[in-house]
Amino acid sequence: MHPPPDLLTPAEVAHMFRVDPKTVARWATEGRLSFVLTLGGHRRYPRPEVERLLHSEPASEEKP
Repeated sequence: MHPPPDLLTPAEVAHMFRVDPKTVARWATEGRLSFVLTLGGHRRYPRPEVERLLHSEPASEEKP
């Protein structure tokens, strides 16, 4: 079963930002990204909130 289209899984958010899903969880814990909990206790992220953060983040830079 897939989440509603306006809610994203941690893996989907991680893919959008090109980060590890653990980074997404840390952002949520830090309050940088809001989330809702499913009945099973899984985090889902509102698409508008994710897109807002995506457009406000500077492009990731590769480390030398």
